[in-house]
Amino acid sequence: MAVFKVGGVGRYDPYKSFMFRVRWDLTYVAGVSKMSALRRTTTAVRHRNGADPSRDRKSPGVTRYEAVTLQRGITLDTRFEEWASLVHAPGSPIALSRLRKDLIVDVFNEGGQQVLSYRLNRCWVSEFQTLPQLDAAGAAVAIEMLKVELEGWERDTPHVVHAGM
Repeated sequence: MAVFKVGGVGRYDPYKSFMFRVRWDLTYVAGVSKMSALRRTTTAVRHRNGADPSRDRKSPGVTRYEAVTLQRGITLDTRFEEWASLVHAPGSPIALSRLRKDLIVDVFNEGGQQVLSYRLNRCWVSEFQTLPQLDAAGAAVAIEMLKVELEGWERDTPHVVHAGM
């Protein structure tokens, strides 16, 4: 088995993907069970150099950050719905100071120690699903989902406790 080097620490396997928590407004959001990947794409801008017009060159252009989805089972906690409702508040102006949130994604190792942390910047809810298709004959769990638009993300190193294994 190959040894992975993570933060200078040798590991025999990568961190498991189910050991994570999501925070906003300085508290963990209870029961988030699934989160999509953090992904960014930078457009390649093609141009020619006058000294070599037979070839094109590439330079970095606009960077786009894909939306992130958060899912959890429906509970009595209304924070998903309250945040999503700030975008669509009939008859009242959008509260910009509460609309955007910075989210923190903390990743933990098998021992429960925080090893990675990412900050998602200036997030707001573009899609909200409060109930799935209802089927009395099914045995599925009712899941609610937020689709969150963001303006960037980066590793949030000051909050991470580095643990040796």
